[in-house]
Amino acid sequence: MSDAHGPRHGHCLLLAAALFLLAPLVGEFLLGNQPVTALPSLLLLAPMYGGGALLIRETARRAGRGWPTMILLGAAYALVEEGPVDQMLWNPHYGGFDMGLAYAGTHVPVLGVSVEMVQDVLSMHTVWSICVPIALVETFGRDRTRPWLGPVGLGVTGVVFAAGSLFLALAQAGSEHFMASPARFGGAAAVIGALVVAAFAYRPRPAAAPTRTAPGPWTVGAVAFAASGLYWGREFLPDGVPAWGTAVAWCVLVAAVVALCAYWSRGRGWGASHRLALAGGALLTYVWVGFGHARDMGVAYATALAGNIVLGAGAIVLLVGAAAVVRGRRTGAHDGPGTRTAPITASK
Repeated sequence: MSDAHGPRHGHCLLLAAALFLLAPLVGEFLLGNQPVTALPSLLLLAPMYGGGALLIRETARRAGRGWPTMILLGAAYALVEEGPVDQMLWNPHYGGFDMGLAYAGTHVPVLGVSVEMVQDVLSMHTVWSICVPIALVETFGRDRTRPWLGPVGLGVTGVVFAAGSLFLALAQAGSEHFMASPARFGGAAAVIGALVVAAFAYRPRPAAAPTRTAPGPWTVGAVAFAASGLYWGREFLPDGVPAWGTAVAWCVLVAAVVALCAYWSRGRGWGASHRLALAGGALLTYVWVGFGHARDMGVAYATALAGNIVLGAGAIVLLVGAAAVVRGRRTGAHDGPGTRTAPITASK
Protein backbone atom coordinates (compact mmCIF):
# COMPACT_ATOMS: atom_id res chain seq x y z
CA MET A 1 0.00 0.00 0.00
CA SER A 2 1.37 3.37 -0.93
CA ASP A 3 2.03 6.18 1.52
CA ALA A 4 -0.93 8.05 0.06
CA HIS A 5 -3.23 5.30 1.19
CA GLY A 6 -1.46 4.61 4.47
CA PRO A 7 -3.35 7.12 6.63
CA ARG A 8 -6.71 5.98 5.29
CA HIS A 9 -5.80 2.34 5.86
CA GLY A 10 -4.78 3.10 9.43
CA HIS A 11 -8.01 5.03 10.02
CA CYS A 12 -10.08 2.10 8.73
CA LEU A 13 -8.30 -0.34 11.02
CA LEU A 14 -8.92 2.02 13.94
CA LEU A 15 -12.63 2.11 13.11
CA ALA A 16 -12.74 -1.69 12.88
CA ALA A 17 -11.03 -2.02 16.26
CA ALA A 18 -13.42 0.52 17.78
CA LEU A 19 -16.46 -1.44 16.61
CA PHE A 20 -14.88 -4.69 17.82
CA LEU A 21 -14.70 -3.30 21.36
CA LEU A 22 -17.77 -1.06 21.38
CA ALA A 23 -20.26 -3.84 20.58
CA PRO A 24 -19.67 -5.81 23.82
CA LEU A 25 -19.29 -2.61 25.85
CA VAL A 26 -22.77 -1.50 24.80
CA GLY A 27 -24.37 -4.93 24.62
CA GLU A 28 -23.21 -6.19 28.02
CA PHE A 29 -21.65 -3.49 30.18
CA LEU A 30 -23.70 -0.37 29.43
CA LEU A 31 -26.86 -2.46 29.75
CA GLY A 32 -25.81 -3.65 33.20
CA ASN A 33 -25.52 -7.35 32.44
CA GLN A 34 -21.87 -7.15 33.49
CA PRO A 35 -20.39 -4.94 36.25
CA VAL A 36 -17.44 -2.68 35.61
CA THR A 37 -15.28 -5.08 37.67
CA ALA A 38 -15.78 -7.67 34.92
CA LEU A 39 -14.16 -5.52 32.22
CA PRO A 40 -11.33 -8.07 31.73
CA SER A 41 -13.99 -10.42 30.34
CA LEU A 42 -14.24 -8.00 27.42
CA LEU A 43 -11.46 -10.06 25.87
CA LEU A 44 -13.72 -13.12 25.93
CA LEU A 45 -16.86 -11.34 24.75
CA ALA A 46 -15.37 -9.19 21.98
CA PRO A 47 -14.65 -12.04 19.52
CA MET A 48 -18.35 -12.92 19.43
CA TYR A 49 -19.99 -9.51 19.94
CA GLY A 50 -17.42 -7.36 18.22
CA GLY A 51 -16.53 -9.98 15.64
CA GLY A 52 -20.20 -10.41 14.82
CA ALA A 53 -20.86 -6.67 14.48
CA LEU A 54 -17.75 -6.16 12.34
CA LEU A 55 -18.51 -9.18 10.17
CA ILE A 56 -22.06 -7.94 9.58
CA ARG A 57 -20.94 -4.43 8.76
CA GLU A 58 -18.15 -5.48 6.42
CA THR A 59 -20.18 -8.15 4.64
CA ALA A 60 -23.04 -5.74 4.01
CA ARG A 61 -20.84 -2.87 2.87
CA ARG A 62 -18.71 -5.07 0.59
CA ALA A 63 -21.93 -6.26 -1.04
CA GLY A 64 -23.04 -2.67 -1.56
CA ARG A 65 -25.91 -3.09 0.89
CA GLY A 66 -27.19 -0.84 3.63
CA TRP A 67 -29.25 -0.84 6.78
CA PRO A 68 -32.02 -3.30 5.78
CA THR A 69 -29.34 -5.94 5.21
CA MET A 70 -27.50 -5.13 8.44
CA ILE A 71 -30.71 -5.20 10.47
CA LEU A 72 -31.68 -8.64 9.16
CA LEU A 73 -28.15 -9.93 9.73
CA GLY A 74 -28.31 -8.45 13.22
CA ALA A 75 -31.46 -10.46 13.87
CA ALA A 76 -29.66 -13.59 12.65
CA TYR A 77 -26.77 -12.80 14.99
CA ALA A 78 -29.19 -12.43 17.90
CA LEU A 79 -30.56 -15.92 17.34
CA VAL A 80 -27.06 -17.35 16.91
CA GLU A 81 -25.91 -15.93 20.24
CA GLU A 82 -28.90 -16.88 22.34
CA GLY A 83 -29.61 -20.09 20.45
CA PRO A 84 -26.71 -22.35 19.46
CA VAL A 85 -24.09 -20.43 21.46
CA ASP A 86 -25.51 -20.05 24.96
CA GLN A 87 -28.88 -21.82 24.50
CA MET A 88 -30.77 -19.29 26.61
CA LEU A 89 -33.73 -19.63 24.25
CA TRP A 90 -34.30 -23.19 25.46
CA ASN A 91 -32.68 -23.46 28.90
CA PRO A 92 -35.40 -22.94 31.56
CA HIS A 93 -32.79 -22.34 34.28
CA TYR A 94 -30.27 -20.28 32.35
CA GLY A 95 -27.78 -18.42 34.54
CA GLY A 96 -29.38 -19.78 37.69
CA PHE A 97 -32.63 -17.91 37.03
CA ASP A 98 -36.03 -19.47 36.56
CA MET A 99 -36.32 -18.37 32.95
CA GLY A 100 -39.04 -20.90 32.30
CA LEU A 101 -41.28 -19.26 34.89
CA ALA A 102 -40.38 -15.71 33.89
CA TYR A 103 -41.35 -16.34 30.27
CA ALA A 104 -44.05 -18.96 30.84
CA GLY A 105 -46.88 -16.69 29.70
CA THR A 106 -45.96 -16.89 26.02
CA HIS A 107 -44.21 -20.25 25.91
CA VAL A 108 -45.05 -22.27 22.80
CA PRO A 109 -44.45 -25.96 23.61
CA VAL A 110 -44.27 -27.16 20.01
CA LEU A 111 -41.44 -24.68 19.35
CA GLY A 112 -39.81 -25.01 22.74
CA VAL A 113 -39.38 -21.24 23.09
CA SER A 114 -41.19 -18.27 24.56
CA VAL A 115 -42.36 -15.58 22.16
CA GLU A 116 -41.47 -12.84 24.63
CA MET A 117 -37.97 -14.24 25.07
CA VAL A 118 -37.44 -14.26 21.31
CA GLN A 119 -38.66 -10.68 21.19
CA ASP A 120 -36.21 -9.66 23.94
CA VAL A 121 -33.35 -11.43 22.20
CA LEU A 122 -34.11 -9.77 18.86
CA SER A 123 -34.57 -6.35 20.45
CA MET A 124 -31.44 -6.26 22.58
CA HIS A 125 -28.99 -7.78 20.15
CA THR A 126 -30.28 -6.47 16.83
CA VAL A 127 -30.63 -2.91 18.07
CA TRP A 128 -28.02 -2.45 20.78
CA SER A 129 -25.39 -5.13 20.23
CA ILE A 130 -25.19 -4.66 16.45
CA CYS A 131 -26.92 -1.65 14.91
CA VAL A 132 -26.20 1.04 17.49
CA PRO A 133 -22.43 0.35 17.63
CA ILE A 134 -22.19 0.18 13.83
CA ALA A 135 -24.07 3.46 13.38
CA LEU A 136 -21.95 5.23 16.00
CA VAL A 137 -18.59 4.06 14.66
CA GLU A 138 -19.53 4.69 11.03
CA THR A 139 -20.09 8.32 11.96
CA PHE A 140 -16.34 8.70 12.43
CA GLY A 141 -15.53 7.22 9.01
CA ARG A 142 -14.85 9.35 5.96
CA ASP A 143 -17.17 7.25 3.79
CA ARG A 144 -19.57 5.10 5.78
CA THR A 145 -20.49 2.94 2.77
CA ARG A 146 -16.93 1.72 2.10
CA PRO A 147 -15.47 -1.42 3.70
CA TRP A 148 -12.80 -1.00 6.34
CA LEU A 149 -11.15 -4.38 5.82
CA GLY A 150 -9.72 -6.20 2.84
CA PRO A 151 -10.35 -9.87 2.03
CA VAL A 152 -7.73 -11.04 4.52
CA GLY A 153 -9.09 -8.86 7.29
CA LEU A 154 -12.62 -10.05 6.59
CA GLY A 155 -11.46 -13.67 6.69
CA VAL A 156 -9.65 -13.12 9.97
CA THR A 157 -12.77 -11.50 11.41
CA GLY A 158 -14.84 -14.51 10.42
CA VAL A 159 -12.39 -16.91 12.05
CA VAL A 160 -12.25 -14.81 15.23
CA PHE A 161 -16.05 -14.68 15.41
CA ALA A 162 -16.40 -18.43 14.86
CA ALA A 163 -13.67 -19.28 17.38
CA GLY A 164 -15.03 -16.89 19.99
CA SER A 165 -18.57 -18.21 19.56
CA LEU A 166 -17.41 -21.82 19.78
CA PHE A 167 -15.40 -21.09 22.92
CA LEU A 168 -18.39 -19.46 24.62
CA ALA A 169 -20.71 -22.24 23.47
CA LEU A 170 -18.49 -24.90 25.03
CA ALA A 171 -18.04 -22.84 28.20
CA GLN A 172 -21.79 -22.30 28.54
CA ALA A 173 -22.62 -25.95 27.91
CA GLY A 174 -20.12 -26.97 30.58
CA SER A 175 -21.25 -24.45 33.19
CA GLU A 176 -25.00 -24.77 32.56
CA HIS A 177 -25.05 -28.58 32.21
CA PHE A 178 -27.72 -28.18 29.56
CA MET A 179 -27.93 -29.28 25.95
CA ALA A 180 -30.94 -28.66 23.72
CA SER A 181 -32.27 -31.32 21.38
CA PRO A 182 -31.04 -31.61 17.78
CA ALA A 183 -34.48 -30.50 16.64
CA ARG A 184 -34.08 -27.19 18.49
CA PHE A 185 -30.69 -26.60 16.90
CA GLY A 186 -32.04 -27.54 13.48
CA GLY A 187 -35.02 -25.20 13.80
CA ALA A 188 -32.78 -22.32 14.88
CA ALA A 189 -30.40 -22.99 11.99
CA ALA A 190 -33.30 -22.87 9.53
CA VAL A 191 -34.56 -19.52 10.83
CA ILE A 192 -31.05 -18.05 10.96
CA GLY A 193 -30.40 -19.20 7.40
CA ALA A 194 -33.68 -17.69 6.23
CA LEU A 195 -32.75 -14.34 7.78
CA VAL A 196 -29.35 -14.37 6.07
CA VAL A 197 -30.92 -15.19 2.71
CA ALA A 198 -33.53 -12.47 3.19
CA ALA A 199 -30.82 -9.97 4.11
CA PHE A 200 -29.20 -10.28 0.70
CA ALA A 201 -32.32 -11.04 -1.32
CA TYR A 202 -34.05 -7.84 -0.23
CA ARG A 203 -33.57 -4.98 -2.67
CA PRO A 204 -35.38 -1.73 -1.91
CA ARG A 205 -37.03 0.01 -4.81
CA PRO A 206 -35.26 3.10 -6.12
CA ALA A 207 -36.51 6.06 -4.14
CA ALA A 208 -38.40 8.73 -6.01
CA ALA A 209 -37.43 12.37 -5.65
CA PRO A 210 -38.47 13.41 -2.13
CA THR A 211 -41.51 15.65 -1.95
CA ARG A 212 -41.37 16.24 1.81
CA THR A 213 -38.74 17.33 4.28
CA ALA A 214 -37.37 14.95 6.89
CA PRO A 215 -37.94 15.96 10.51
CA GLY A 216 -35.12 17.51 12.48
CA PRO A 217 -32.51 15.27 14.14
CA TRP A 218 -33.70 16.25 17.61
CA THR A 219 -37.19 14.97 16.76
CA VAL A 220 -35.76 11.72 15.41
CA GLY A 221 -33.59 11.24 18.50
CA ALA A 222 -36.47 11.97 20.86
CA VAL A 223 -38.66 9.38 19.12
CA ALA A 224 -35.85 6.80 19.23
CA PHE A 225 -35.33 7.47 22.94
CA ALA A 226 -39.07 7.26 23.65
CA ALA A 227 -39.66 4.13 21.57
CA SER A 228 -36.70 2.23 23.02
CA GLY A 229 -37.69 3.38 26.50
CA LEU A 230 -41.23 2.19 25.90
CA TYR A 231 -39.89 -1.25 25.07
CA TRP A 232 -37.92 -1.39 28.32
CA GLY A 233 -40.87 0.08 30.19
CA ARG A 234 -42.57 -3.29 30.24
CA GLU A 235 -40.22 -4.23 33.09
CA PHE A 236 -42.29 -1.86 35.24
CA LEU A 237 -45.70 -3.18 34.28
CA PRO A 238 -47.79 -4.38 37.24
CA ASP A 239 -48.54 -8.03 37.77
CA GLY A 240 -51.57 -9.31 35.97
CA VAL A 241 -50.91 -7.70 32.60
CA PRO A 242 -51.47 -10.44 30.00
CA ALA A 243 -48.17 -11.68 28.61
CA TRP A 244 -49.62 -12.11 25.15
CA GLY A 245 -50.83 -8.51 25.31
CA THR A 246 -47.28 -7.22 25.78
CA ALA A 247 -46.07 -9.57 23.04
CA VAL A 248 -48.59 -8.08 20.61
CA ALA A 249 -47.68 -4.56 21.77
CA TRP A 250 -44.04 -5.33 20.94
CA CYS A 251 -45.02 -6.28 17.39
CA VAL A 252 -47.01 -3.07 17.00
CA LEU A 253 -44.16 -0.96 18.37
CA VAL A 254 -41.55 -2.55 16.10
CA ALA A 255 -43.78 -2.24 13.03
CA ALA A 256 -44.49 1.41 13.82
CA VAL A 257 -40.82 2.28 14.33
CA VAL A 258 -39.72 0.49 11.15
CA ALA A 259 -42.46 2.16 9.10
CA LEU A 260 -41.72 5.58 10.55
CA CYS A 261 -37.98 5.30 9.92
CA ALA A 262 -38.58 4.13 6.35
CA TYR A 263 -40.93 7.07 5.80
CA TRP A 264 -38.58 9.62 7.32
CA SER A 265 -35.50 8.34 5.50
CA ARG A 266 -37.14 9.09 2.15
CA GLY A 267 -37.59 12.73 3.09
CA ARG A 268 -35.50 15.57 1.77
CA GLY A 269 -32.48 16.35 3.94
CA TRP A 270 -32.27 12.98 5.69
CA GLY A 271 -28.62 12.29 6.42
CA ALA A 272 -25.86 11.55 8.88
CA SER A 273 -27.28 13.63 11.71
CA HIS A 274 -30.57 11.73 11.57
CA ARG A 275 -28.88 8.32 11.58
CA LEU A 276 -26.79 9.41 14.54
CA ALA A 277 -29.92 10.65 16.30
CA LEU A 278 -31.57 7.24 15.93
CA ALA A 279 -28.54 5.47 17.37
CA GLY A 280 -28.05 8.12 20.05
CA GLY A 281 -31.63 7.92 21.31
CA ALA A 282 -31.33 4.16 21.72
CA LEU A 283 -27.88 4.49 23.31
CA LEU A 284 -29.17 6.90 25.96
CA THR A 285 -31.94 4.44 26.80
CA TYR A 286 -29.30 1.86 27.73
CA VAL A 287 -27.68 4.46 30.00
CA TRP A 288 -30.74 4.73 32.25
CA VAL A 289 -31.61 1.04 31.93
CA GLY A 290 -28.12 0.18 33.17
CA PHE A 291 -28.73 2.16 36.37
CA GLY A 292 -31.91 0.17 36.90
CA HIS A 293 -29.89 -3.05 36.83
CA ALA A 294 -27.31 -1.88 39.37
CA ARG A 295 -28.72 -3.95 42.24
CA ASP A 296 -28.64 -7.14 40.18
CA MET A 297 -24.99 -7.14 39.08
CA GLY A 298 -23.65 -9.30 41.90
CA VAL A 299 -21.28 -6.62 43.22
CA ALA A 300 -21.56 -3.93 45.87
CA TYR A 301 -24.26 -1.41 44.96
CA ALA A 302 -21.79 1.49 45.17
CA THR A 303 -19.42 -0.33 42.81
CA ALA A 304 -22.21 -1.02 40.34
CA LEU A 305 -23.34 2.62 40.43
CA ALA A 306 -19.79 3.83 39.92
CA GLY A 307 -19.53 1.60 36.88
CA ASN A 308 -22.86 2.92 35.57
CA ILE A 309 -21.61 6.48 35.94
CA VAL A 310 -18.32 5.78 34.16
CA LEU A 311 -19.89 3.82 31.31
CA GLY A 312 -22.84 6.21 30.98
CA ALA A 313 -20.51 9.20 30.86
CA GLY A 314 -18.40 7.42 28.26
CA ALA A 315 -21.48 6.79 26.13
CA ILE A 316 -22.46 10.46 26.31
CA VAL A 317 -18.93 11.60 25.44
CA LEU A 318 -18.92 9.25 22.44
CA LEU A 319 -22.28 10.58 21.30
CA VAL A 320 -21.18 14.21 21.68
CA GLY A 321 -17.98 13.46 19.77
CA ALA A 322 -19.91 11.83 16.94
CA ALA A 323 -22.26 14.83 16.79
CA ALA A 324 -19.24 17.16 16.58
CA VAL A 325 -17.88 15.13 13.65
CA VAL A 326 -21.21 15.35 11.80
CA ARG A 327 -21.49 19.07 12.52
CA GLY A 328 -17.93 19.64 11.33
CA ARG A 329 -18.58 17.87 8.05
CA ARG A 330 -21.73 19.88 7.41
CA THR A 331 -19.80 23.07 8.06
CA GLY A 332 -16.98 21.84 5.86
CA ALA A 333 -19.40 21.34 2.99
CA HIS A 334 -18.98 25.06 2.34
CA ASP A 335 -15.71 25.38 0.43
CA GLY A 336 -15.88 29.11 0.36
CA PRO A 337 -18.17 32.06 -0.24
CA GLY A 338 -20.80 31.11 -2.76
CA THR A 339 -19.41 27.59 -3.21
CA ARG A 340 -20.98 24.50 -1.72
CA THR A 341 -20.29 20.82 -2.19
CA ALA A 342 -22.98 18.19 -2.57
CA PRO A 343 -25.13 17.96 0.59
CA ILE A 344 -25.44 14.89 2.75
CA THR A 345 -28.23 12.82 1.24
CA ALA A 346 -30.26 9.87 2.33
CA SER A 347 -28.60 6.68 1.22
CA LYS A 348 -27.89 3.22 2.47
